[in-house]
Amino acid sequence: MIHRIDRFELDTDRYELRQDGESVPLEPQVFALIAYLVTNRDRMISKAELIEKVWNGRVVSDSAISSRIKKARKALGDDGKSQRLIHTVHGQGFRFVGDLAVDPLSTVPVGVGLASQPRPRIAVLPFVNLSGDAEQEYFSDAITQDLITSLSKHRWLTVVARNSVFAYKGGPIRVQQLARDLDVSYVVEGSVRRAGNRIRATVQLVDATSEQQIWSDRYDRELEDVFAVQDDITAKIAARLEPEIGASERQKISRRPSPDLQAWDCFHLGLSHFFRFSAEDNLEAQRLLRKSLTLDPSFGEAHAWWAYSVILGMVYWDTDPSPELLDGALEATQRALQIDDQNAVFYALKARVQLARCEYQSALRENSIAIDLNPTLAAAHCGLADSLAYEGRYDEAIRYFEQALDLSPNDPQRWAFLTYGALAHIFRRDFQAAIEWSTRASEIPNCQFWTTAHKAVALAYLGDEDRAKAQVAQLLREQPQFSCEFARRKLFYLKDKGQLNMYLEGLRLAGVSESP
Repeated sequence: MIHRIDRFELDTDRYELRQDGESVPLEPQVFALIAYLVTNRDRMISKAELIEKVWNGRVVSDSAISSRIKKARKALGDDGKSQRLIHTVHGQGFRFVGDLAVDPLSTVPVGVGLASQPRPRIAVLPFVNLSGDAEQEYFSDAITQDLITSLSKHRWLTVVARNSVFAYKGGPIRVQQLARDLDVSYVVEGSVRRAGNRIRATVQLVDATSEQQIWSDRYDRELEDVFAVQDDITAKIAARLEPEIGASERQKISRRPSPDLQAWDCFHLGLSHFFRFSAEDNLEAQRLLRKSLTLDPSFGEAHAWWAYSVILGMVYWDTDPSPELLDGALEATQRALQIDDQNAVFYALKARVQLARCEYQSALRENSIAIDLNPTLAAAHCGLADSLAYEGRYDEAIRYFEQALDLSPNDPQRWAFLTYGALAHIFRRDFQAAIEWSTRASEIPNCQFWTTAHKAVALAYLGDEDRAKAQVAQLLREQPQFSCEFARRKLFYLKDKGQLNMYLEGLRLAGVSESP
């Protein structure tokens, strides 16, 4: 469908705004906002409805809505003073008031880009106060509110707003009925009990369709500073929930029989291969993520994760590093951020690309932005730690590695957190700690050959020749091509020649050959 507005064409089939035939660069969310106002031009649209339809019920501030309205007006040659196209109904909402002509060139329903992706929708139900003291109700409500806010920072999730879920507080709840009422995929339930100076919070994640419990845990804390305890509990829960939901989504799509894959399906199938951490799966992940972004060029997640899969392919497997491919990966993450510049994951993945380009200061900056946007994003803490380690700031690096592990003890990349931490300990010359970290990493499924290599280096520097040689034998079973030459080629991201030479010397001491 093409909607003609003055010199503009709003093409909802191609998801494009054109002025005099030329495409107008536009954020997907701004396009979605314009499209929704235009296609509902016969009435006023409330802020609540905009949040529900354009932001998928996400917690959104008035300033964020105002910012998008301003951008929508600017794109259409309108402004807040004249309001000749988009009119503000003071204190109520907005309405499209411009003259409009419609060309019904297709019967495809109006799309809203990323908002139309079937993203998992989560309802965090009010935590139940089990303390037997009504005055403690504030704490359970605060945990609920903070958890909604924390989960909303994971931009690939859609979280039902507080007012919608608090309408269910105090009454009997059937999960499947709730799923129908709020159109949610997952429900988070929990309780808080206070006894003296101790707090116990329990939480569970439930599949709203099957009513099966996916994950549960409990958190016990000493109540010294109520706000610190509240922050700690909500951060831990949010950090645990996000990877659990991701794993559940990947399992659902992997079981889907239909060969007619859409962008969202390709994306999650790509991630399922990505997290298997093998050479074959990495190439398949690259293929599926590339297909996803081809199907939907405005799908930021596909751009960003394709870039990261390429980088991991360079570091671990068969993707050869090249300036062209590194430039392409950086451009992909930049494109993702053009689509959504508030997505913490995009900044963290851009930092991974910059780290591979030896742009450590840029990687430090991007990871710091990611943590500011989403303090519970464990991968960003790990990425920041990596960047600090390669800059020689080892004590700081170890603290951030420990924070990543503490935040997400069930993260699909936890073995990598430990392995990168082991390398930092090697550079720090704390070889015993490097052995401990690499041993912990080796106990995790899908752990990769660099873990074994790090342990061999640490053992060699401690003079434990027999154990070092045993690790080298294991290393060659995991990666038959491994040699000092292979390691030098794969460690292309180390800018400090002292770090590289120290590591290579450790491999030689362990008995690794110079060439395959």
